[in-house]
Amino acid sequence: MNRTRWIFAGIIVAALVIVGVALAVRALNAPETGAGASEPAPIMVDRPASLTVRVLTSLPVEPWVRSATEAYNATQPTQDGIPVRVEVIAMDGLTALGRWDRNEFGALEAGVRREDLAPADLAALSDFPTVWIPESRYLVELANAAYKGRLGQDVFLTDGEYRARPIATSLFTWGIYETRAQVLQSHFGEISWQTIHDAAVAPGGWPELGGDPAWGYFKLVVPNPNKNVGGLHAMIAAAGEYFGRTDITVEDVTNPQFQRWLKELMGSVTDFSSASAYTAEDFALFGYSVGDGGQLLESDLLQNMQGILTRWEDPLNLYYPRYVTWFDFPYSIWVGQETTALEKNAALAFQRYLLSDAQQQAALSYGLRPANPSVPLDATADSLFVKWQARGVESVVPRADAMRNPDREVLLALLRWFELNVAD
Repeated sequence: MNRTRWIFAGIIVAALVIVGVALAVRALNAPETGAGASEPAPIMVDRPASLTVRVLTSLPVEPWVRSATEAYNATQPTQDGIPVRVEVIAMDGLTALGRWDRNEFGALEAGVRREDLAPADLAALSDFPTVWIPESRYLVELANAAYKGRLGQDVFLTDGEYRARPIATSLFTWGIYETRAQVLQSHFGEISWQTIHDAAVAPGGWPELGGDPAWGYFKLVVPNPNKNVGGLHAMIAAAGEYFGRTDITVEDVTNPQFQRWLKELMGSVTDFSSASAYTAEDFALFGYSVGDGGQLLESDLLQNMQGILTRWEDPLNLYYPRYVTWFDFPYSIWVGQETTALEKNAALAFQRYLLSDAQQQAALSYGLRPANPSVPLDATADSLFVKWQARGVESVVPRADAMRNPDREVLLALLRWFELNVAD
């Protein structure tokens, strides 16, 4: 046998010895079988003692979501046998979008894996939002686009099990004191942005329009765009009516004629600087000193209708505009590695709870239109759509043209225009 064959044979023998030793060790360590044998040791999985679902929630739905959260937590929910607790953090959509853009919530950088984090870095993720419920779907799309550019992957999905899904809807509508609305309709024929503009710039004020001289000049109510994304939606709806279409561009925002018209319109707001993020609540608390009427979120108006009737001599009536902006409150689960699979699934369970018939019916008492199609607006006796029907509430929105969602450039252009021309 030549030298090459001896070497090959040696390798074969060594391999057989290694296999034999491994089998012997395995046999020695194998558990006993038969009578008296102990159970095999279970595979150990690192399971947390509890799970927390943190829900970043926009202001208009926060009261309903918080109430639902309290009811949900009271049921002592679990996920795969692990106790779950839901927490609600209220935050305006534009504020949240800014924090996502600046990565202030602490998403991991591209290439960093959760399993490689030091304990202190892993603990820092304990406050990361599991869910975001902004006012509108386009805010989710803007945040996702920013992270996709940074990380190379989606963090909020548009399809599949974890897709963003609306949990309720509401639209912007006119809320105007009845006496003022009667004068405007008598003088102009209808309630519209152009009507409000012309009333705002009337040199003689209300007397010129046929109203009470004690009313002074027309005062508009809209949310402050720097505190409430609803202010931007009001300006988008105004632009839609001005240009007669549902899509608004940066070129439209920077159109000199439109800017002049919009400045005259927004200049009739009493005081943006002192207004809170809860404009409809201010309307109910301070009445005519805040304004004569304005375009606000339907749910906010309905929630504050009783306060307005209690404090002021005039009832508030609702009038639906031709060009409508909507909030669809998408429940958006963060799918990045900052949250665990258990947390994501626990978030999905809470989403199903919010969309249940019982919770969708509860939303009616907050003036929110259900996202669950099986729940009508008159499903409960305490539905605000039933309670305030005499004040102009419409179950089916008439002759509306829905405005398209603005892109980031349009939003930034409107905010910049507001800061330069209106904000104090």
